[in-house]
Amino acid sequence: MSKSQREGPVQLELPLTSRRARPEPDRLDADAEAGAGEDLPPKPTFLRVIQGGGERTREPLTSRDAVVRVLVEAGADLLLRRISPERAQHIETEVNEILDLFDRVDATPGLMPVLRRRLDELEALMGETRDRRRRPGSAS
Repeated sequence: MSKSQREGPVQLELPLTSRRARPEPDRLDADAEAGAGEDLPPKPTFLRVIQGGGERTREPLTSRDAVVRVLVEAGADLLLRRISPERAQHIETEVNEILDLFDRVDATPGLMPVLRRRLDELEALMGETRDRRRRPGSAS
C-alpha cells in the first residue's frame, strides 16, 4: 500500500455532466469553423479525488439546501435501517413544512421567528436521531 493511501480517507467526486456538455474553450472555434460537434461521441466522465480529513461537521440549518440535506440523510438512514420508517416519515413531514415556510417567509418576512423556531426543532430532532442511530440495536 502506498503512503498516500494510508494517510486518511479520500472522497471521490463523479461529475453529473459529461465533458461533451462542457466544450473546451480552444475547441469552440475549431468546431464552429468545421461545423462539427453534433456527431461527436460523448466523452467518458472522470473521477476526481477530493482531499478531506474525514471529519463530520454539523451544518447549521440556515438555508433550504441544508434542510434538503437533512431529508437526504434521513433517506440514507432509512435505507440502511438505522431509523424506522415512522421516524423517516416524521422527518420528511417536518422538512416539507419547513420548505413551505421558507417560501412564506419570502413573501412575509414577519414569519422569520416562526421559521427559526421550526429550524431549531428540526435540528433537535436530527440530533436525537443521530444519537439513537449511534446506539446499537436502536432503529427508531
